[in-house]
Amino acid sequence: MNDFPVKMGQEVVIIAGKDRSRTDKVKSGKVTSINRLKQTITVEGLNISKKAVRPSEANPEGGIVEFEAPIHVSNVMTKDKYEARSAKKA
Repeated sequence: MNDFPVKMGQEVVIIAGKDRSRTDKVKSGKVTSINRLKQTITVEGLNISKKAVRPSEANPEGGIVEFEAPIHVSNVMTKDKYEARSAKKA
């Protein structure tokens, strides 16, 4: 379990799931957190989810909050590996 396919701050590309690009433009971002037990990562600016929050001391307004949800590590690929794969196909 010591060997993990991505590291903190590394640029990754989404290859599966709702944020996968279906056009030529590739959705990518930097890894902001890693959970080795669940094998998930959080990518900056991708997999945005919304959650309804009740008013509290921390958030007196309440309402809808957007946050970056974790993605399973099998659904991402490092950007350099992705570019090498796409260059090989062309």
